[in-house]
Amino acid sequence: MDLLDLADYRRLVAELYREVRKGGPGEAAWAAWRTGRDRLFAGHPQSAVEPEARSSFTGLTYFPYDPAWRFEAEVLPLPGEAVEIGHSGAGETGFDRFGAVEFPVGDHTYRLTLFWLRGYAGGLFLPFRDATNGASTYGGGRYLLDTAKGADLGGRADRLILDFNYAYHPSCVHSPRWSCPLSPPENRLPIPIEAGERLPAVASGG
Repeated sequence: MDLLDLADYRRLVAELYREVRKGGPGEAAWAAWRTGRDRLFAGHPQSAVEPEARSSFTGLTYFPYDPAWRFEAEVLPLPGEAVEIGHSGAGETGFDRFGAVEFPVGDHTYRLTLFWLRGYAGGLFLPFRDATNGASTYGGGRYLLDTAKGADLGGRADRLILDFNYAYHPSCVHSPRWSCPLSPPENRLPIPIEAGERLPAVASGG
């Protein structure tokens, strides 16, 4: 039954992203995606949150929506090269480097590598790190696309939608029972991307 629960969870995630693609750019589609994720985290058997913590779960935390963090980027082909990406815990996952995307921020253009999952039926994977890691976001980085799990913002022909408002933490942030692929050094950005999921603010004592 756990496998059926997992299939159901992935189906629901895929439906969330299908609604995002139908809704197009804008805060309304993003808000609906947030609501759907909170519902899954609070009550689904495959939630990344530990079962005993779900009754007190009040929702994931995000930076404010910012349309400036949405891009439509051309996919630049790279020679297929096998790479093993290490996990937050034990293990690693095999991918192929197959392309890259570039996007402008201010006067600079930044590049991220695209990976293709070698297992299952394949899937596009785009993890990244940025200057918020270890402070307002998880030190191991966040994910933007993971189509094997349904996280697909869409695109057309040789272009992909990159909307960092939809960046999210891997499951290992919510519980150590998960072991998740971490963003490799080549996808480390020197700038803060203050969009997408963030860690809850910690109240300071005094």
